[in-house]
Amino acid sequence: MLTIAVDALGGDHAPRPEVEGAIRAARSLNVKVALVGQEALVRRELEKHDGYRDLPICVVNASERITMEDSPAKAARSKKDSSMHVGSRLVVSGDASGFVSAGNTGACMAIAKMVQGKIRGVDRPALSGVFPSLSGKPVVMVDVGANVDCTPEMLAQFAVMGEIYSRVVLRVHRPRVGLLSIGEEEHKGNELTKAATPLLKALAVNFIGNVEGRDLYSGTVDVIVCDGFVGNVALKVSEGLAEMVKGLLRESLEATITRKIGYVLSKAAFTDFRKRTDYAEYGGAALLGVKGVCIICHGRSDANAIKNAIRVAADFSTGNINQQIEHELR
Repeated sequence: MLTIAVDALGGDHAPRPEVEGAIRAARSLNVKVALVGQEALVRRELEKHDGYRDLPICVVNASERITMEDSPAKAARSKKDSSMHVGSRLVVSGDASGFVSAGNTGACMAIAKMVQGKIRGVDRPALSGVFPSLSGKPVVMVDVGANVDCTPEMLAQFAVMGEIYSRVVLRVHRPRVGLLSIGEEEHKGNELTKAATPLLKALAVNFIGNVEGRDLYSGTVDVIVCDGFVGNVALKVSEGLAEMVKGLLRESLEATITRKIGYVLSKAAFTDFRKRTDYAEYGGAALLGVKGVCIICHGRSDANAIKNAIRVAADFSTGNINQQIEHELR
């Protein structure tokens, strides 16, 4: 049975969602969960759940907590007994196959790189985002915020890592890989995209050329490669747009008596729409390129998001993704 370490003190409402998500994962997935955090606090939350003692869950003490207000670099250097540090060390020692955190993203990335180290051949680890599409298949975008400034070689590495993620974890047969630009034509784009194109063409992946922002949701591509500045803007715009559409749809359906009847009749469809656009269904963003497995969740992740992040961490581990990345890059 795989063990997945979970940062019990990471999220905005920790430790409640982390503990509940761990219990759900331990009940429904073939995994053991190690909740990392201040032991008394975590156990007090566990006691609110009946039957948790019969589940494969343990608590690993960590005396310090990194908050969202902490400077990532400073916290990574000074809080050596934080739940993030302890969780990453569990991966390095082999006591855990992966680490999940909904905490400070910058600190989590810094600690993962510092404690777990990079895979051979990776210049810088990258964050992968998963988006819904019209085809029903999820789309992977790499990078969504880890690296603001990138080289062409880094984009080629992102393509390899994203393709393996799509193929192994999302089970997409022969993923189509595209380079995010301002037009489909090869001559369009900036100096970075133009320099990256020949490198992507030379890779042993199904590279289909440039794609535009609208292709993120069209289902015509499975992996989109970009620098972290552009990727993070796309991610945040997508989150805001999804929230706005859900709010407008609910408002419109509930506006009149007639629409209220329609709302009741279409509630199943609305629920399905909300589920398809909910980041919680995809768990979190995998930090690709670090040794071991690190999944970074949204700060306001609920129990369902934590459970799904644990599932993704387990899939990463059993799929031997890091070994495949190192082999492909070599």
